[in-house]
Amino acid sequence: MTSPAPVPMLAVRDVVKAYGGVRAIDGLTLAVQRGELHSVIGPNGAGKSTLFKLLMGTERPDQGSVVFGGIDITNVPSFRRARLGITAKFQNVPIYQELTVGQNLFIPLRRHHRPAAIPHETDVLLDRLHLSGTASLPARSLSHGQQQWLAIGMALAAKPEVLLLDEPAAGMSPDETRDTGEIVRALHAEGATIVVIEHDMAFIRQLEGTVSVLHYGRLLAQGSMDAIESNAQVREIYLGSAAH
Repeated sequence: MTSPAPVPMLAVRDVVKAYGGVRAIDGLTLAVQRGELHSVIGPNGAGKSTLFKLLMGTERPDQGSVVFGGIDITNVPSFRRARLGITAKFQNVPIYQELTVGQNLFIPLRRHHRPAAIPHETDVLLDRLHLSGTASLPARSLSHGQQQWLAIGMALAAKPEVLLLDEPAAGMSPDETRDTGEIVRALHAEGATIVVIEHDMAFIRQLEGTVSVLHYGRLLAQGSMDAIESNAQVREIYLGSAAH
């Protein structure tokens, strides 16, 4: 007897989302397994940002469903999804610029740790994020890349079941981009389930996870980065010559 297929950690099923008659997501079915590092890529207008919003609950699909651990969360608001274990690092860095780095992390850490344990937990988290020794610095003094890492840390501090990262390397220098890739890979190696929404194929290549390619709101291809890069249709859309 064959064993049943594992229940996806997070999935969308036959999802449609339209804006003014234009389908940003067009019948998309996509599943992320527990412990998977899954990247979603595609050119501008592919539907990546809309998918991120549907997963977070800031938008609701017109059709189809969003499922978390086998439970339909299509109509569950974003704050309740966060409590269930879905947290996100948005493209626009949601940190408190006037607070210190440590104070930014204190806010989510206090949900899971006693106040006396938070300084130690802060140091552990900062070490994982290449931010050791910055706890007392004002968050505004960090570089753009470091602020992105702090935002990832704030999401991690909530102990998520699934971590959603929206263009985590956007606006970074090449060195910061490489370091961000190392951070994401290390988190995955520790067992985290991570979904990365990106358009930068070079950054995704560094992550070495499962890759799904969106095109006009549909799933065009899925597999390893080697398979994706050898796909003629994928090369065509990234060169901008694919037919609508």
